[in-house]
Amino acid sequence: MKKNVLLIIALFIAALNLRPAINSISPLLGNISIDLGMSAAVASLLTSIPVLCMGIFSPVAVKAGGKWGIERMIGLSLLIIGMGTVIRLFTHSVTLMLITAMIAGIGIAFIGPLFSGFIKRHFPKHVPSMIAVYTVALTLGAALSSMLSAPLQRSFQSWQSSLACWAIIAFVAAIIWFFFVNIQVRKPSQNSLEEIKAKLPWGNANAWALTFSFGLMTMLFFSMTAWLPQIVQGMGYTKSYAATSLTVFVVIQIPVSLVLPILLKHFPSRRLWLFTESLFELIGLALLMLHIEPIIASAFIGIGAAGLFSLNLLLPIDETNNAHAAASWSAMTQSVGYVIGALGPIIIGWTHDASNSFTAAIIGMIIINVLMIFVQLESTTRRNKQESGSQ
Repeated sequence: MKKNVLLIIALFIAALNLRPAINSISPLLGNISIDLGMSAAVASLLTSIPVLCMGIFSPVAVKAGGKWGIERMIGLSLLIIGMGTVIRLFTHSVTLMLITAMIAGIGIAFIGPLFSGFIKRHFPKHVPSMIAVYTVALTLGAALSSMLSAPLQRSFQSWQSSLACWAIIAFVAAIIWFFFVNIQVRKPSQNSLEEIKAKLPWGNANAWALTFSFGLMTMLFFSMTAWLPQIVQGMGYTKSYAATSLTVFVVIQIPVSLVLPILLKHFPSRRLWLFTESLFELIGLALLMLHIEPIIASAFIGIGAAGLFSLNLLLPIDETNNAHAAASWSAMTQSVGYVIGALGPIIIGWTHDASNSFTAAIIGMIIINVLMIFVQLESTTRRNKQESGSQ
């Protein structure tokens, strides 16, 4: 029991580090762009590069986890995130800023799929609940970095110091992970032969459906993370109101992540909740397009984003029967999925540069949302038949 508590604490603190390197950028993007002379398209790379790394390096994470141990690689990844973040303290050029985004992105990329394997291995009977712990921590990290980046900039009188201070959490998490996990879990690198042989399911049609579902979800999620404050300011609202909208978008995801496992216990259909959460997001985007109270629109989008993220993390684990297979399926969905997701902020930046407006971008996100619903229906077809057959 004590061991499980320590593992949960370590998981929570580690997951806090998966978004600050990304979310701390958005509130300071205007200052960063002015100081470094970046266009909107180049500025979007500060969000897109970590997401792209999360796609490119996810398969490498599975191989590394199989060779050196899932637990050990997560600890190393926390150190990489910390290194990429602390370098921002000395950043005074576009090139170095983009390099820090890449370094932090590599660390985040390794942790993502390995967490799925970690949960599958140590909490096989409590997967939805542990996904909730993971998602709440991830969202809390995103919320804190979104809310505190601007105040920290004013306090330090430097956006570099504001961005770099998030490295503290990463280094503390790495220390806690070492004592709570790598010491508690004996021989973390030893896996069963079945796990070592697990490969990314490139030839599995259902894996591809889950991958495209994850990709479209992340495209919408990171587009909102990167550009929501600028979208709201473009409607004529103040910078403070725009920052509040982003905070609402992020913070509301915490209670949603906590409630979803309870709802899944009573209504276990993944398809039902995927559709419901997609509908929330669609309503929010429609409100945003119609310029109807951005804070309310942000709340709807946040509710949908939280549920969709948790569910898309859960689906690959549902399909597997051991830790490394879970990591492999998650790596595939995140590999291609995050590459797709990385395109979102870039496309919005290009669209804004070309039209000097976010209207076309919002319409595009609505179209993506509708497409995502159809992909989700396809990705849950087999499971839905199993659930129907068991009733």
